Amino acid sequence: MRESIETQALEVLKRVFGYRQFRPQQLDIICDLVEGRDNFVLMPTGGGKSLCYQVPAFLRPGTAIVVSPLIALMQDQVAALQANGVAAQMLNSSQDPETAEQVIRQLHNGELELLYVSPERLLMNGFLAQLQRIPIAIFAIDEAHCVSQWGHQFRPEYSQIGSLRQRFTNVPFIALTATADQTTQADILQQLQFHDPKIHLGSFDRPNIRYNVMEKQQPFNQLLGFLKQQKGEAGIIYALSRKRVDDIANKLAAEGFSVGAYHAGLNAKTRHQVHHDFLHDQVDIVVATVAFGMGIDKPNVRFVVHYDVPKNIEGYYQETGRAGRDGLPSQALLLFGMQDVSTARQFVENVSNEDQRRLETFKLNSMVSFAEAQTCRRNVLLNYFGESNTQPCGNCDVCLNPPELFDATEAAQKALSCVYRLNQGFGVKHVIDVLRGLDNERIRQFQHDQLSTYGIGKDLSAHQWNSIIRQLIHLGYLFQDLQHYSVLKLTELSGSLLKGQQPIQLAMPKKEAPAKRAKNDRANALNPADQKLFEDLRDLRKQLAEEQNVPAYVVFGDISLLDMAQKRPQTEDEFLEVSGVGQAKLERYGEVFLTRIRAQ
Repeated sequence: MRESIETQALEVLKRVFGYRQFRPQQLDIICDLVEGRDNFVLMPTGGGKSLCYQVPAFLRPGTAIVVSPLIALMQDQVAALQANGVAAQMLNSSQDPETAEQVIRQLHNGELELLYVSPERLLMNGFLAQLQRIPIAIFAIDEAHCVSQWGHQFRPEYSQIGSLRQRFTNVPFIALTATADQTTQADILQQLQFHDPKIHLGSFDRPNIRYNVMEKQQPFNQLLGFLKQQKGEAGIIYALSRKRVDDIANKLAAEGFSVGAYHAGLNAKTRHQVHHDFLHDQVDIVVATVAFGMGIDKPNVRFVVHYDVPKNIEGYYQETGRAGRDGLPSQALLLFGMQDVSTARQFVENVSNEDQRRLETFKLNSMVSFAEAQTCRRNVLLNYFGESNTQPCGNCDVCLNPPELFDATEAAQKALSCVYRLNQGFGVKHVIDVLRGLDNERIRQFQHDQLSTYGIGKDLSAHQWNSIIRQLIHLGYLFQDLQHYSVLKLTELSGSLLKGQQPIQLAMPKKEAPAKRAKNDRANALNPADQKLFEDLRDLRKQLAEEQNVPAYVVFGDISLLDMAQKRPQTEDEFLEVSGVGQAKLERYGEVFLTRIRAQ
């Protein structure tokens, strides 16, 4: 039985989607689902979750119902499926009544292999009654972390999906997510009321993403330095406020970057246009709040920048996962500043529910620990999600530029003494100004130029002192009192260090060089002639995409174009051997691409 399913699944994979083999775990999940078992799938963004329910849609009788939280995400996935010749449609609030009626008619006539619906539409009594009258192949709940109150994007309507399990007792369900810690995983399964589910936990590792963290000094200049290394590539920059999004986007536009802004304060038409332009490669960079992203299925995003510290690792991981979905090298840059953390902590302290406040405090502290890590960042991420790993990855800023340790005992004593002399009543910046002996109005106002610690740290820069104090906070020698304007206070550990009873080693502050562009090994492997063909094929793809008004990746992804440039297929059979070329794409695009390749 299972051997037969595997054979059929591989045939669908090649004929429809143009791939020769499954990624790890995909085939096991497909077989479990086709055999009628409920499945819970935890797999990283870009790991191939969609195929886990799209292939079974061909192998089980009836229509596969896919619950998706965002209209934009539905549109992208349906467009990509239709380009592969799949009978797929969607039902959501953006459609006019006539279009919706046509889709429902196709559904009742058995003409659809997959139907994407929003949770709100799915749970309408009339629609559920309609579904009970037709054969359903499977129910797939995408972005399943939205089900859990412990997840980072809880949606109340998602939590009601569990009631379907009793209505459709003979239909297998599959829940899929890229971001869920162990508490969230257990809650998802409980909420969805699955029957003896098969659990598939994929690796959280995204080895093609290079993780970089830079201490905020002059953040916009740091951002510019990074973007100059990424010229012409697609990327997303996340900021926490609408005002900051607008400010960054305007400044980047003035610097000549192709950029759009996206946040909830803009009208729907503007947001839709920015989303459209980004997907269609008409805008390189989108500066956005976290409202932008869950619906982005764009495989060639080469970088994601967090201009401000995210509130939790789950959100950070999911947002960085929007880079490099095609598996090619990509970058994730986080600009980290203590003031951002102070602001985030104030928001957390204002949460009225004690349990929720405790949870959000833990998640924020975990995010800070990641940003301040002096060990492999990938391992910090993996360990957070319960995937134990100790081997350095070799593809994060810590591994590529290991911190140099130095004897910081004297410097630490100076910093702690200064905090003490200031009566533990001032913040980081003022402490640093006193240590460095600055002459400013505030220092003169409080007569801090008379203190014994005034100017004892002239030998170090503000950047160096900021790094030292940050590490002392992280290690527990100093405490930032957020309830009292983030003033620095001594802790129980401070005494032994101040008295010279113990030495301390700290990491040297990192140099402020922008992260180098991640090498695209496959693209760099192209010889000049193949590189020219690759660029030519990209131009052809863009032209075809514009004619059809679809995102360029719906025609072909970069992986497919790189494969064409290297293999240079001359016949239809050879073209079918290109990654991502199935029967429908051969029939639709084969002649025009083969003509262009033969002309080289």
